Amino acid sequence: MILEMKVPSPGESITEVEIAQWLVSDGDYVEKDQAIAEVDSDKATLELPAEISGTIILKAEEGDAVEVGAIVCLIDSEGKGVRSAITSDIGEVSSNIKTTPNVTTSEEISNYASQTPSPAARKIIAEKGINPNSIQGTGRGGRITKEDALKSVPSMGTQPDWGERGQDRSKLSMLRRKVAERLVVAKNETAMLTTFNEADMATIFSLRNKNKDDFLKKHGVKLGFMSFFTKAVVRALKLFPDVNSMMDGDYKISYDYCDISVAVSGPKGLMVPVVRNAETLSFAGIEKEIGRLAVKARDGKITVDDMTGGTFTISNGGVFGSMLSTPIINPPQSGILGMHNIIERPIAIEGKVVIRPMMYLALSYDHRIIDGRESVGFLVAIKEALEDPLNILMDADEKKALEL
Repeated sequence: MILEMKVPSPGESITEVEIAQWLVSDGDYVEKDQAIAEVDSDKATLELPAEISGTIILKAEEGDAVEVGAIVCLIDSEGKGVRSAITSDIGEVSSNIKTTPNVTTSEEISNYASQTPSPAARKIIAEKGINPNSIQGTGRGGRITKEDALKSVPSMGTQPDWGERGQDRSKLSMLRRKVAERLVVAKNETAMLTTFNEADMATIFSLRNKNKDDFLKKHGVKLGFMSFFTKAVVRALKLFPDVNSMMDGDYKISYDYCDISVAVSGPKGLMVPVVRNAETLSFAGIEKEIGRLAVKARDGKITVDDMTGGTFTISNGGVFGSMLSTPIINPPQSGILGMHNIIERPIAIEGKVVIRPMMYLALSYDHRIIDGRESVGFLVAIKEALEDPLNILMDADEKKALEL
């Protein structure tokens, strides 16, 4: 039996995906449920599993954009039917090639068929005005692939010998292109401003150092900064609900829950999974959920549902060494909080200069819906909670708050 494998729908409103990478080669034997390809949508990268065991014949190339429901490969459960069909197709192509005046021998026919550009490559070659004979194909039998065409450069005449001067041209993934599009939209369609403050992290350092071993033993996760920041954000959103709102045309949509998007870095670029109902989670619950989502992002298993519907975003550029930045709003949200690296700096406390672990905070917000008073007040509320977490976030009982 020959099965036609079609592109499944990754989620609502997604009509097209891109073949990011084939994990198998043409003619390989694959097992049922084996991952055979990675496909990019504009929201996530997903694996495509084989629906049956058998021999696979690829019908699309890496980089091809294909519609949901389109056939991307065939799988022959008996391991031979597809090959017979391919042989028949080659015979038909050879028959047509024999009518070409300049092709006469079987060897020339083989060369002609193998070096013929793929449809996608042919279009790129025509756009660049390149002679196909000048391109060395890397596909099966020397066929010119889409990637070969993209890397080809039109002749620019005689130039001095500057030695080896390599360059690489690679298409952005669909996910990366969508991220770029959303960032431009955020810059062009929102009245974005950024306000700054700083927080003394000494008390949080002390609480973490004192309780980290017991917390790890009890909950199986480390006590990090993100649970403190998420708790502080939830409190500030309740105090300043406009920051937890969105624009929808001439209307403002406000939420009585806090779905916090957390920016994490994955192999395919920036991912922003959502911690649902963060206002109901404990310190341990937040750390576990962020850890779960971060692992899914790093393993390329994050889903569209994991990244849909956040009401506010936290971005931690400090893990990469960022001292200060102006984070870009994650539309349609109205605010994003940027965390930065913690550095010991001299500051004045009660007339004396002391060394403290300080962190810069940045809140970017949409001024169409959030006024300066709310934005500054929100950031001050974050600062207050981080500098006095025991009383503000833990009700003066750290053991109870950390469930120890």
